[in-house]
Amino acid sequence: SFMLPHLHSGWAVDQAILSEEERLVCIRFGHDYDPECMKMDEILYSVAESIKSFCIIYLVDVKEVPDFNTMYELYDPVTVMFFFRNKHMMIDLGTGNNNKVNWAMNDKQEFIDILETIYRGARKGRGLVISPKDYCTKYRY
Repeated sequence: SFMLPHLHSGWAVDQAILSEEERLVCIRFGHDYDPECMKMDEILYSVAESIKSFCIIYLVDVKEVPDFNTMYELYDPVTVMFFFRNKHMMIDLGTGNNNKVNWAMNDKQEFIDILETIYRGARKGRGLVISPKDYCTKYRY
């Protein structure tokens, strides 16, 4: 996680979201020491180079910056949210929660696909995009 840029205040988070005009802003909320977050950070870092043309990634510690905890319901160990031109981008993952990804992903390509889908939808002016893969737990067992 130390390889990715951290935001240390609510103001910094707002500025990161506000100042990016062309790219998607991906923010991981959580704790650097949490094993789930470490897993997600690994994925984020591994894709950061290949997606830098259309997406920028930031990390935010929810203890250090509690400003958004109630607003975005950040109760999970790891939460990844997406913004485009100061607008919160929602994605239908089949989980019922369209606001965020609140689990650590395992597959780099899967995450890149999600980012590309959100970016394409955002460029077309959509506020909600459909995930390329259904993450519904109904069929897991």
